[in-house]
Amino acid sequence: MRAIAHGITAPRHYLKLCGSDDELRNALPARWEIQPANYFMMAAAATLDTKLLPHGYRMELHGAGPVTRACVIAPDGDLAASGCAAETADTFIYDRIETAQDHRRKGLGVAVMIALATARKSLASPQLLVATEDGRNLYAKLGWTVLAPFAAAAIPDI
Repeated sequence: MRAIAHGITAPRHYLKLCGSDDELRNALPARWEIQPANYFMMAAAATLDTKLLPHGYRMELHGAGPVTRACVIAPDGDLAASGCAAETADTFIYDRIETAQDHRRKGLGVAVMIALATARKSLASPQLLVATEDGRNLYAKLGWTVLAPFAAAAIPDI
């Protein structure tokens, strides 16, 4: 990690580590900035109750090979929530699960997770994701556990 970090000088590159912010900071030159804390999580036996979307919202699913993208469209046509998932031979990974600020607290993030989970081919595969601090609290309520802190750093634009 240290050698890679010293070799990168351009902005907008990220280095990520399953470890603490301090562990990552100690491996990086001063030009790197630590990003907000994240958590590497796994759903051991997470069960998601199927819920209907609020009135006027609709779900769209798009698949391309092992990747599925779920989008919740608001009544006004705006993107209210979205996320992606990909399945490898032995893992199912969720990524970029996000709900727009004006549409939070309506169950849309859970609806995205449920929609993406329908794309799983192997129910035995562990489900993994990286969560923000806010996301960690939500996923914990859904049965997810933290496997490790997940640190990230980037060289900022000047």
